[in-house]
Amino acid sequence: MPQPGKILMWGFIISFLGSLPLGTLNIAAMQIGITDGISPALWFSAGSLTAEIIYVRISLVAMDWVRKQEKLLKALEWLTVVIVLALAASSFWAAAHPSVDKNVILSNSMHRGLLGFTMSLINPVQIPFWFGWSTVLFTKNILKPGIWNYNTYILGIGIGTFAGNCVFIFGGRLLVDRLNASQHMLNWIIGGVFLFTALIQLYRIFRKKDAIHQLEHPEDVTGGLEKNIH
Repeated sequence: MPQPGKILMWGFIISFLGSLPLGTLNIAAMQIGITDGISPALWFSAGSLTAEIIYVRISLVAMDWVRKQEKLLKALEWLTVVIVLALAASSFWAAAHPSVDKNVILSNSMHRGLLGFTMSLINPVQIPFWFGWSTVLFTKNILKPGIWNYNTYILGIGIGTFAGNCVFIFGGRLLVDRLNASQHMLNWIIGGVFLFTALIQLYRIFRKKDAIHQLEHPEDVTGGLEKNIH
């Protein structure tokens, strides 16, 4: 396979698979798709992947600077926990009150694209994730320095993230339509997912398995899967 095609493929695969585990952004996109419609959810996804692409670009050219921003990364991690807890509380509130059927944080007057961009921008988990995988691809000589290689890599990542979010957006709508699920029951479930996500983040912070640790130990991000990349 030509080098640009290989870079595009690996960017897509890593990003798509990385978007599938339950997380704040894909669950938020799913909830927006259920309560507000497919179009707002797609805008949310587009905004979130824009911030992700910015982080990838930084990880390629300025990681030494990022590594020195320990206080900023720590602050962003705590801010992420607060926001996820607020999302959980808002979902539980909507579930407990029949007159409320939407998460007031996700279904506000802010444009969904800007909302997705903002929520993704303050999520520091993406920084060590892409630093780790970019390092692996450089080591395997798949990704090489150069603006066109970087742009191809970022294109693959953007497509992969969007495709992964679409699984949640359209899958959530399909689940609601097929099961005729109650909106309030879904709010309980989604609130539980947000709460679980916040608890996991708190566990990582207190166990020092946070973004700073992952930047220093990128193998914890890739999980040793780099051995299967050729």
